[in-house]
Amino acid sequence: MRDPYIVLGVPKTADTAEIKKAFRKLAKKYHPDQSTEPKAKEKFAEVSAAYEIIGDEKKRGAFDRGEIDAEGKPRFQGFEGFGAGGGPGASGFRRGAPGGGAENFEFNFGGGGRGAGGFDPSDLFSELFGASARRGAGPGAQARAPQKGADAQATVTISLADAARGTTARVALPTGRTLDVSVPAGIEDGKQIRLKGQGYTSPLGEAGDAMVTISIAKHPYFKVDGRDLRLDLPLTLYEAVLGAKVNVPTLDGVVELAVPAGTNGGSRTLRLRGKGLPGPQGTTGDLFVTLRIVLPEAADADLTALMRKWETGKRYDPRKDLI
Repeated sequence: MRDPYIVLGVPKTADTAEIKKAFRKLAKKYHPDQSTEPKAKEKFAEVSAAYEIIGDEKKRGAFDRGEIDAEGKPRFQGFEGFGAGGGPGASGFRRGAPGGGAENFEFNFGGGGRGAGGFDPSDLFSELFGASARRGAGPGAQARAPQKGADAQATVTISLADAARGTTARVALPTGRTLDVSVPAGIEDGKQIRLKGQGYTSPLGEAGDAMVTISIAKHPYFKVDGRDLRLDLPLTLYEAVLGAKVNVPTLDGVVELAVPAGTNGGSRTLRLRGKGLPGPQGTTGDLFVTLRIVLPEAADADLTALMRKWETGKRYDPRKDLI
């Protein structure tokens, strides 16, 4: 593998923030799920492996001191005499017993093995490479799956009208990124949109996803009922008695509604087909309009006199079925 500083395009004097910034830029450029660059997958792997080395303070220090190479493998030199004395804690290669042919070499990591406080070389590679195959771990060794980055959670609030017709919403992710999210028409409150590869990065695995929860702001007069909308429409007394054509708001604009003469407020609901929220396969909900009779705000002598006359001469009981 090439020098990780060259891979990420940073000088050896670069600080942690500069290295991280360079990695994010290249990881986004070569991410296999969104890049059109030639050999993006290979380049993304190379960038991730480089960041695994110099994005970690301990590994970067070991690389700068020449203790590990660009792949994170230890650099050891010499055979006999390396790790002088060969006593406890010493490390180095030693010659095996003569076998009549080519000599065998064994590497002693020191410390008397795992049980005596030493370490297994497979652990070293597992730590350095994470998701990479455990090189030198022997036949039958299991390679761990690449560790995917964590998902980033975010919420964005849109209007009911935008939810009905679709929109583009800007969302700030906890990763520090700000993205424009395409919200499909007819989305429901609480639904999530997955943005693949826009979550937290992982040095050797693919990045996590961003999970954006859609919150629909409460509308001042429409109530959502599945794909249908409900509206309470104020009506004058004379419109209810005589009948009228009144304007009704919808998400698409104002439409005219015919109110039949003798309408009872509260008990009469009229349907405007196709004026609700869009649904799957081209379906659309309806708008249900419930009529509410509203009396004048100021007292009216003529209306009061008329009602007195009705009270004495034209009484009726709308609650007869309740008692």
